[in-house]
Amino acid sequence: MSMIGTSVVRKEDPELLTTGGKYVDDLAPADALHATFVRSIMAHAEINGVDKADAEAMDSVIAVFTAEDLGLEGAPGNPMLNQQMLRFSLAKGRTRFVGEPIAVVVSETREAGVDAAELVAIDYEPLTPVMSFEDALAGDTLLFPEAETNVAFAVPASGEDIFDGLEATVSLQFRNHRLAPCPIEPRATVATWSTGDDGRPFLTQYATTQGAHGTRDTLAAAMGVEADQVRVITPDVGGGFGAKNGGYPEDLVVSAVARKLDRPIRWAETRSESMLGLVHGRAVEFDVTVGGDRSGRVKALKVDMLQDGGAYPAIGSVLPFITRIMASGVYDIEKVDFGASSVMTNTVPVGAYRGAGRPEAAHIMERMMDVWAAELGLDPADARRMNYHQPSAFPLTTPTGAAMDSGEYEKALDAALAAADYSSLRAEQAKRREAGDKKLLGIGISSYVEIANPMADSEFGSCEIRPDGSALLLTGSSAHGQGHHTAFAQLTADLTGIPFDKIEVRHGDTAEVKRGGGTGGSKSLQVGGSAVYIATEDVVAQAKELAAELLEANPNDIVLDTATGDFSVTGTPAVSKSWAEIGTAAAQKGGSNLIGETDFKPGGATFPFGSHVSVVEVDVDTGEVTLLSHVACDDAGNMVNPLIVEGQVHGGVVSGMAQALMEEFIYDDNGNPLTSNFMDYGLVSAAEMPNLVRIPQETPTDRNPLGAKGIGESGTIGATPAVQNAVVDALAHLNVRHVDIPVTAERVWRAINS
Repeated sequence: MSMIGTSVVRKEDPELLTTGGKYVDDLAPADALHATFVRSIMAHAEINGVDKADAEAMDSVIAVFTAEDLGLEGAPGNPMLNQQMLRFSLAKGRTRFVGEPIAVVVSETREAGVDAAELVAIDYEPLTPVMSFEDALAGDTLLFPEAETNVAFAVPASGEDIFDGLEATVSLQFRNHRLAPCPIEPRATVATWSTGDDGRPFLTQYATTQGAHGTRDTLAAAMGVEADQVRVITPDVGGGFGAKNGGYPEDLVVSAVARKLDRPIRWAETRSESMLGLVHGRAVEFDVTVGGDRSGRVKALKVDMLQDGGAYPAIGSVLPFITRIMASGVYDIEKVDFGASSVMTNTVPVGAYRGAGRPEAAHIMERMMDVWAAELGLDPADARRMNYHQPSAFPLTTPTGAAMDSGEYEKALDAALAAADYSSLRAEQAKRREAGDKKLLGIGISSYVEIANPMADSEFGSCEIRPDGSALLLTGSSAHGQGHHTAFAQLTADLTGIPFDKIEVRHGDTAEVKRGGGTGGSKSLQVGGSAVYIATEDVVAQAKELAAELLEANPNDIVLDTATGDFSVTGTPAVSKSWAEIGTAAAQKGGSNLIGETDFKPGGATFPFGSHVSVVEVDVDTGEVTLLSHVACDDAGNMVNPLIVEGQVHGGVVSGMAQALMEEFIYDDNGNPLTSNFMDYGLVSAAEMPNLVRIPQETPTDRNPLGAKGIGESGTIGATPAVQNAVVDALAHLNVRHVDIPVTAERVWRAINS
């Protein structure tokens, strides 16, 4: 039986559920010193001085360092961003958000470091904080005076009148608010310097990251050494969601301190530090207009988007570029005009969070499709159905340049509507309205498409056969909960017949894995898995050559029975060679194990899609929203492990519903965070979530040998607008046209009573 398409239980889980796995903070050497960061309590201020004397005088404190002490240089963000907006790993001259590291205390114990950090006195000269889009664009206060602007990135609109001659238009201004990613494991890092075999300094760093090789390169550049002078090791990682990408300032500082003191240095952040140091997500506002025919066909879409990039330009400031590509979603819209600006504010920098630009695009289109349907008196499902790209149109390229592979959008919608029993829900809704029921029913739909692996990144993979017949797979992809070890082993087991439990998957060590792009953008299986698959095919081909020698036959006559893992000559299966015999012969013949490796470059990005139907109940008197059910049909192409896919969808949907319902990172007007721990931040739990129904659907892609697309972000992208649309739908007969997310009881109550 084929292992591909089988719901194999994850092989990672027994260790994680028993011994707890191995995380960075578990692996620090016993003699490592502790780093504790002194963080800004001001959102925007000049730093006139740092008094370290009292802290340095404490027992167990080794040293206190500032940016000047460590000689760290400022660096710009992504090359697409304003290159005059530099960030220092420790704030130098000016601090730009509450929580920014200004100094670092090095101590024998963690407790001494925390106490000493309280004694470091910062002389602040307060500056006016920039907290709104309006203030950022006005430019009266500049975060980077040398840049002469608060705009870090812009996507210019065309300015064309794309609505000329259209029968109807609708417009809406709305937001997709700021979130904290909240991985269960906060960041940690451990750095040790030594002398390499070639006499050069050598850095070994344990890192909580989604990509060991990218983090290695960041560390090497900051330390002024070559990449081969740095080894990054990534053990188990407790969640990433896009936020644990690359080297953070704290990682660089720990490396610099370890080099300066010639001692191992360790750092692990607290939850409150994580809320103020790990990048945030989303934080955008939209001004959108759609236009078309009174029949319901949408002909034009105009989007003006403002992205809050936070205090320093990071990947979040570039995300409007991705949002633009996916702006028209699943719909065949002739004209799209998209303009965006990313501005700097005195808040935590914004990065990539689950979906990274694609949830924003789906939010634009799916909220507007409901507004469009309401304007024309159409059922929201019908308004979508008449505007979908049809399956026969694929492959296709949209007006914004999305080169889509395949899609069955109406099929996914119909499956979700059937599972939700849509007609019965509409009947129940009408019944409650007629009866004046205080518990209103709302049904929300969203249809989305995302771009997975948007930059069409390649990935490294290898397959090695050991003399005992077991296999070792290496991947440049990086696991932090997705199930790599299981899915990748399934691929090799299917091709080789080697028992699943005799296949080991390793990743995250730059000394062992030659290259790697890491994990992000829902690309792991489609490129990392494909690389392993192709490397395994290479090993099978080599093994057949060797089996031919051992069996004294023509290689073309050798067959591999994947049910038993035995090689034989066609027609004579009784005489065979096992993988152990092949592996032993290879090691004896060549002095090394049989191995195949590749760097797989896909034929382009893939485009997962789906439809969600969310059902809510709204209390008219209190505004309280209760989720009753949620149906998700998410199509990620061919599934290697349906159980893992279901888990990814569950996690993604919960994340998306949480944003719609309660999660929001909030600042006051002075830049003080009001939600900097789990007592104040609305992190969702299972208790708030309804029953989730998942409808499987597979529409393969031709852009990799597996026919697989991505799935890790899909649930998040589809869920948020479905929940929001459901709440607005519940209130539509009360002349409520829109409620911003999160749809808190207060916000809903105000909408009802306004």
